[in-house]
Amino acid sequence: MTEELDPDIREVSPVSRPEELRARTGDALRQAMRERDRDAVTALRGLSARWANAEAVPVDVLPPAGALEGAAIGVGAADASRRELDAAELLDLAQAEIDEHERAAAEREALGRAEDAASLRRQAEVIRALVQ
Repeated sequence: MTEELDPDIREVSPVSRPEELRARTGDALRQAMRERDRDAVTALRGLSARWANAEAVPVDVLPPAGALEGAAIGVGAADASRRELDAAELLDLAQAEIDEHERAAAEREALGRAEDAASLRRQAEVIRALVQ
């Protein structure tokens, strides 16, 4: 279960449709790649992966494997359609990613790894800027 989105982010976020948020993320990722901004690329790829994982269909929903004669025939015949997340769900997942980065940064700092902590905080800020 994901953590609830900070209410302030949802109130100020101009994103009302998932397509808008995905487009903004893709644009930001391309820009970060052009600028060779390693932290931004890492953050945006991680966020995209979190969204993709959340869209996956649970294994218990897929049809069970059976005998060859009962198998679906043709390319994609046995594929399950993915879940479609709405903007609120995407924003909740983005907040969970931010929270995870901030927790990890605090842990790294406690271990004396200030450079790693700074990188993780920068990644959290990239995601926060995207959703606001």
